[in-house]
Amino acid sequence: MADAIHKQKVGRVVSNKMDKTVVVAVDYLRPHPIYRKTVRKTNKFYAHDENNRCKLGDTVRIEETRPLSKLKRWRVVEIVGADTAPLPGNLIPDELGTGEVNE
Repeated sequence: MADAIHKQKVGRVVSNKMDKTVVVAVDYLRPHPIYRKTVRKTNKFYAHDENNRCKLGDTVRIEETRPLSKLKRWRVVEIVGADTAPLPGNLIPDELGTGEVNE
């Protein structure tokens, strides 16, 4: 049987809190059915990340695969672009490790 061509999508990682799993948000533009204005829509896909390489904000390419769990039907093929933007100042935790946010 010949290799099947799997669907691929490019999106950004919005969550990596699960082990070997990332949530990837894929944005696309569609015209509104009545008003014909272009509207941005977002779909979220659970994707398998075997080596936990993806970081929050990374741009990744995912590929359709067999069902891996209840929600996972995609796997991370490659990291297209790493997020290099620093965290805003008020989101950096303090040095004492108390979990409070600096303001």
